[in-house]
Amino acid sequence: MKIAVGSDEKTVLTDFVVEELKRRGYTVTAFGPLKGEAMGWPDVGEKVGLDVGSGRADQGVLFCWTGTGVTIAANKVRGVRAALCWDAETAKGARMWDDANVLAMSLRSTSTAIAKEILDSWFATNAATTGIDAELIERAKALDAKHLQSTAK
Repeated sequence: MKIAVGSDEKTVLTDFVVEELKRRGYTVTAFGPLKGEAMGWPDVGEKVGLDVGSGRADQGVLFCWTGTGVTIAANKVRGVRAALCWDAETAKGARMWDDANVLAMSLRSTSTAIAKEILDSWFATNAATTGIDAELIERAKALDAKHLQSTAK
């Protein structure tokens, strides 16, 4: 699985998550300071969003001080369903009920131990494929066609 990872700062947490993803066997593409490039949260959110929205990456992981900015930026890209997650249960719900494909975390409030729990839950959970939850996911995806420009190449 290919994972796009970006942050507006390089920190102990971002380094931990990148290494944890690699340890799990994922191919990681880094953006922003994680790649040695100065980049603000709108830009890094867009870069990761474009990688996921275009299909170059299967999933994305984003960080900024609160996690809110990168979530907002990534969600401007067609095909992206970014979710700010602060614990394992939120990550599970975001994957199961919303088919979220970009995980955002706060640099300010997420420890490496909590990040590991979030990653465990995120990657162990699939989107609902039947019932009302699957129907709601499809309705949310239809909003892309209604409101967002295509980023597909």
